[in-house]
Amino acid sequence: MAKKNSRTGSTLESLLRADGIYEDAKHHAIKSVLAYKLGEAMKAQDISKASMARRMKTSRSQLDRLLDPDNDSVTLQTLRRAASAVGMHLELELRPGSKT
Repeated sequence: MAKKNSRTGSTLESLLRADGIYEDAKHHAIKSVLAYKLGEAMKAQDISKASMARRMKTSRSQLDRLLDPDNDSVTLQTLRRAASAVGMHLELELRPGSKT
């Protein structure tokens, strides 16, 4: 008789929680999506990095940090300016967290 896999039916979330890395993975995913969406908006509107940095009134290196999915040291003000520069807006939400 075949041995049953104990992980069958488990979710990625439950695995990440069990490994203690769920919150870090979630935050990295959010930053990656934001960077991707900003990059796609820039491409769609044919906005160069130099032009985007000027629109945001910031440096090109600051924009590079914003577009780097692995760099999570971005301020809300920077995200707001970037969204505005491509005709978008940033929405944030606070909600009760799960007790872990």
